[in-house]
Amino acid sequence: MSTTIHHHKESFHLRDITQNIGTVLAIAPAVQTATVNGAPIDTTNFESAAIVISTGAIVGAGNFTAKIQDSQDGTNFADVAAQFLVGSLPAALAASSTYKQGYLGAARYIRAVLTLNSGTSIAAGAVAVLGNPKVAPVA
Repeated sequence: MSTTIHHHKESFHLRDITQNIGTVLAIAPAVQTATVNGAPIDTTNFESAAIVISTGAIVGAGNFTAKIQDSQDGTNFADVAAQFLVGSLPAALAASSTYKQGYLGAARYIRAVLTLNSGTSIAAGAVAVLGNPKVAPVA
């Protein structure tokens, strides 16, 4: 007895999200050998924000942690309280990985921070993803 399997393939199209998000370089991808404070990201024209961190090779057991800080003026930053964060970042960034964390606070500016705890280096960078634009489409 032979069995015939029929695969039903639905036709669908993905929707474009690029007109509804903004992306801003927070930390340029590089081999990080010390603690690095990312660029201030202005969230003024958006109602949601997240930081996405990507890593590459680790050299000399480089142990880095990541966090989000916020600021009202873009100059004086402080760590974001846990209740204003969505998702968690690991105690140590792993090689060749991607992480994301959302921000729910009310400050105008956020930034990513990569902190060297021990070891030599990690290849890493970060991008801020800004969503729910007050004016769309986003260029």
